[in-house]
Amino acid sequence: MTVALVGAAAVFLAACASGEHPRPAVGRPMPAYEVETLAGDSVSIASMKGKVVLLNLWATWCVPCRMETPYLESVYRARASQGLEVLGVSLDTGSQQEVRDFVREMGVTYTVGVDPGMRAMDLYQVPGLPASFLVDRNGILRWMRYGPVSETDHEFLTALETLLK
Repeated sequence: MTVALVGAAAVFLAACASGEHPRPAVGRPMPAYEVETLAGDSVSIASMKGKVVLLNLWATWCVPCRMETPYLESVYRARASQGLEVLGVSLDTGSQQEVRDFVREMGVTYTVGVDPGMRAMDLYQVPGLPASFLVDRNGILRWMRYGPVSETDHEFLTALETLLK
């Protein structure tokens, strides 16, 4: 039975890895993605060309997401004038009101998209939330993390500072 489960898991993982979308890779163009915002507009990574973009995928029920959101907001406020755009995308499948309440509670001022179909999970082959992608001014992925970003994440801060110069 255990061998069968391991075999099934291996087949599943191989199918995911060889899916329609290649896994994002640092140094390569960020796969195109467009999402509806809470304001009802649509925004894409391509529309932010010329800016450094931090794409953060999260959900209101995700505890690590809740913990990192205030930090990401502080990073955005401190560096927006240098050309940083943060696009936080909620993957909640419930009502947008839950997302609006979360945004208000956390004091988020950066752009928030809603992806209830979780297209970004498939497109970027995200194994869990949160997930963050740092894209340079030309649309090239320069840093990524599956998991939370914290104030002590020197790798993130170094990558961000390098891109904002």
